[in-house]
Amino acid sequence: MGCRLSEDLIAAAVSFHGHWCPGLAIGIRAAEIARSEVGCAGDEDVVAVVETDMCGVDAIQYLTGCTFGKGNLIHIDHGKNVFTFHRRSDGKAVRVVTRSTAMGESHTALQELRRRSSSKTLTTETEEQVNRLREQISQHIMESPLEKLFDLQQPKIPAPQRARILESLACDGCGENVMETRCRLLKGRRLCIPCFEAALSSE
Repeated sequence: MGCRLSEDLIAAAVSFHGHWCPGLAIGIRAAEIARSEVGCAGDEDVVAVVETDMCGVDAIQYLTGCTFGKGNLIHIDHGKNVFTFHRRSDGKAVRVVTRSTAMGESHTALQELRRRSSSKTLTTETEEQVNRLREQISQHIMESPLEKLFDLQQPKIPAPQRARILESLACDGCGENVMETRCRLLKGRRLCIPCFEAALSSE
């Protein structure tokens, strides 16, 4: 069975992201699982841990209510289309792992086309082929049963702690305020990370 989210919700997620693509489709379907398994984040009860910074994360932000600003969207840069959702109120959680076959057969054709063409030499015909394949992949993702797209696992790590409001301190280098947990000490000076790294590189 294909995506159960309403057309209005899907259209809003596309508008939020800015364009339609296979990556966004993956995020929409992962968010569909999150909404079913743990619900949406009114505030911080639901938290998402994403192991990629690809397009789909925008769909997860929009459709689950987990955002960087609230501190309940955590990015871990593993380069994987893997998304973990926790509900703090009762500890329920699910790790959503995108299958290597999730993109369907058209993805192989798209990869081959990209291998044969560089972005600087794409002809109009090749661009049209790329766009057709991307649309086919997106449609495949949206129409496929969830079990064909993802493996669901129990997370091995607990939910991240709630976001904390910490004191900001002035950097002794640039004078800008920096969260106290991000300060670095160097020769008695309290520095933000850029000033700390610049000071080290100049020694």
